[in-house]
Amino acid sequence: MAAGLDKNGDFIDSLAAMGFGFIEIGTVTPQSQKGNTKPRLFRDKSSKAIVNRMGFNNKGVEYLVSKLKKRRSAIPVGVSIGKNFDTPNNKAHEDYIFCLDKVFEFADYIALNISSPNTKGLRDLQAKKELEDLIKPVKERQLELTKEYGYRPLFLKISPDNNEESIEDICETLLSYSIDGLICTNTTVNHNHISGLGGLSGKPLMGPSTETLRIARKFLGDEFLIIASGGVMSKEDYLKKIDAGADLVQIYTGFIYEGPKLIDDILNK
Repeated sequence: MAAGLDKNGDFIDSLAAMGFGFIEIGTVTPQSQKGNTKPRLFRDKSSKAIVNRMGFNNKGVEYLVSKLKKRRSAIPVGVSIGKNFDTPNNKAHEDYIFCLDKVFEFADYIALNISSPNTKGLRDLQAKKELEDLIKPVKERQLELTKEYGYRPLFLKISPDNNEESIEDICETLLSYSIDGLICTNTTVNHNHISGLGGLSGKPLMGPSTETLRIARKFLGDEFLIIASGGVMSKEDYLKKIDAGADLVQIYTGFIYEGPKLIDDILNK
């Protein structure tokens, strides 16, 4: 399960019971926030898509940690972390480190979400200099926390709306700072849905997210861990992600449209 469905860690054991191999909860921020004004979530049934402009609505990292402490299942759980909407980008690393400190002991991996289109200016952190300024201190803190809690991998989640040059710049930064993995991708803003602004997920995202995956795999090489997310609505889509270079695959909108049967189809069909 991709990040975004269980923002606060309320349903870890329930999702585990459905058969997922791993789940990612969040995105969580240092302080709770309400997110963007409603309505902010729309279905486009004709194209099997969802448009959202949620804006990192969550109960704050302390609440999520309380849920991690209470979980009973042994399923691997990643935590997606972000910045509060009113934190300027030049201080974004402080929010990510704050969340990292809180979740590190209880997470199996941590994902840095810098690709949601629904927090103003967040995607600017994908630019080379801004990304380096974020990743360097976060990586340093990861290594410090490792001494106390053991190693927890760091992943970066990126947008499907980057061009090839931007994707290569991101990948180069990941390699330079020994980031452990990449998540391809978040939602796309390239749509004309009647709801207006927001990120589109579901079937129409399959093409652009998979192309981002292919470009990243070509640049990163065969050994770098990549999680694919975006547009997986069937077992066939899952296999396409694997063929394009994914090591692991996440679903979200496919789960909304197809239900828990999609999990069984992918694992056992």
